[in-house]
Amino acid sequence: MAQNCANGTLAAYVPDSSKPWNSLRVQHVYRRLGFGANFNEIQAGLLLTPGQLIDNLINDAKAAPLPTPPSWYNWSDSDYSDFTNEATAQYTEWYLEWLNQMLNTGVREKFALFWHNHLVTRFVDYLCPSYMYEYHKLLQQYAFGNFQTFVKEMGKNPAMLKFLDGRLNYKLLPNENYARELLELFTLGVNNNYTQQDITEAARALTGWVTYTEDCAPITFDANQFDTGSKTIFGQTGNYDFDGVHDLIFQERPTEVAQHICTKIYTHFVHPIPNQTIIDGMAQTFQNNGFEIEPVLLELFKSDHFFEDDAISVEIKSPVDILISTIKESNYGFDTTVLQLVGMLTVDQGQQLFNPIDVSGWNGNRSWINGTSITKRWDMLDDYFGYVLTQLDKEDMRQLAIDVSNNSNDVEIVAQTITDYFIPKGLEDSASYAQATIALKATVPQNYFDLGLWDLTFQYVPEQVYKLMLWIIRRPEFQLA
Repeated sequence: MAQNCANGTLAAYVPDSSKPWNSLRVQHVYRRLGFGANFNEIQAGLLLTPGQLIDNLINDAKAAPLPTPPSWYNWSDSDYSDFTNEATAQYTEWYLEWLNQMLNTGVREKFALFWHNHLVTRFVDYLCPSYMYEYHKLLQQYAFGNFQTFVKEMGKNPAMLKFLDGRLNYKLLPNENYARELLELFTLGVNNNYTQQDITEAARALTGWVTYTEDCAPITFDANQFDTGSKTIFGQTGNYDFDGVHDLIFQERPTEVAQHICTKIYTHFVHPIPNQTIIDGMAQTFQNNGFEIEPVLLELFKSDHFFEDDAISVEIKSPVDILISTIKESNYGFDTTVLQLVGMLTVDQGQQLFNPIDVSGWNGNRSWINGTSITKRWDMLDDYFGYVLTQLDKEDMRQLAIDVSNNSNDVEIVAQTITDYFIPKGLEDSASYAQATIALKATVPQNYFDLGLWDLTFQYVPEQVYKLMLWIIRRPEFQLA
């Protein structure tokens, strides 16, 4: 049975001989908080303290400008001449834009993706590119902000209002869909100290957000459709409205909210199996700081627990993560064609951005891997490396080998250092590294190595590194972050 063996506490990590600040732990920070780092970023990270690196990453993510709004950001139905084709093109445009942002503003987008899988909406259910844009912008704006405000703003977001039928929640015909998911998934957790009566009464408090002039137009509040009667929620009676019921959840059920959200943060960013002691500490910090997200993240990511060996390389990468991190870490480059390729491949792998499988989101971790999906992972990375070799600058492959091996002319050292760069904890034995060396040697005759005629200036080094990469991505350890 799988278990969480990571020790350590929420006390700040202080490097020592048993737990040094090294490339492994710098990569761990970048892989968990973002989508990995290239060689130069890792070297720069080593010059900082762990706390400085994490502060810098979070601060830079918060300060990063939001992307320029697309020309269609406020379009409604009457702005289209051919809705189906134009809206599909706009969805694709913003899908690729998000992938591009992941490569350039990785930390913010890693957290936006996390919240996308918590405060779920599905484009196929609301079908409005303008709603999608506003939804994504909200994920970015509140990724490190106040969770109570975040949830409240998300409930008024047009994508959410349409996805969970808030726009159909009338005074005389209340709709319970959003109220149910607000309690069950977004704040308290399934069956966690609420009743069906609480859902029913909360739905009444949420009535009135029903007015829009046409499809994809803004959805606004109509006071005539708000239920002004008293509601009893969590045993408290009052004339609760939209903001009031959201506030009541955090007032009357703060422990449940904190535990639910901190468990999700922990299992996503640290270990798939919860550590209740760590989560309890996070939850207390969450409550003590008025449900501000950032203090919880800073405490967790700077903690001794986060840097434990048993917390490194235990999360299975999602399709988006494995593709974006491979591009980012290899530094092999990308262009529009690569982004389009990545977009198609993530859809094929079951992680279509803006379209989680249902309101509870993607299950993550082990659900990403099965007998079919693993071969698709290999194939999609094969396609990327092949594109780099034939269409981009294959000399980037040589440069990576020079960087990570310190320009070694020993083929075994080059094979090992490249392998260790992409596989967090390296391989299990010398026999496995011998296989890596064989893959790197590729079709170069053995006498070149025996006579010392081979080094990283050799003509076919990019092709050799390509062959090694195909071998690396097939290692089980490569699937882990």
